[in-house]
Amino acid sequence: MPWIILLISAVFEAVWATALGMSNGFSEPGPTVVFLVALAISMAGLGWAAKHIPIGTAYAVWVGLGAALTVFYAMFTGGESVSALKIVFLAGIIAAVVGLKLVPEKTEPAPE
Repeated sequence: MPWIILLISAVFEAVWATALGMSNGFSEPGPTVVFLVALAISMAGLGWAAKHIPIGTAYAVWVGLGAALTVFYAMFTGGESVSALKIVFLAGIIAAVVGLKLVPEKTEPAPE
């Protein structure tokens, strides 16, 4: 469950980052409200997930996936150009995020 919450939080990070760009310096009320709500949800989810996943891993997954989703959305909507190299590097971010999930956690030895 912590990983699912973390992934949802990363999606909300992409939402708030996109809304931030659309808020025109917080002068547009709609995107500003979306920014604030998505930011609160994203941070709350990251905070909860970090109780169950090491903070370094949780933060790297949250920011990496959020950033990749933000760029993918911008490319999809025409706000950013699409290139083969961008796709390759975004795939690298996604691969790194998946890799962090797949790396086994170090377990502490049982107390004697």
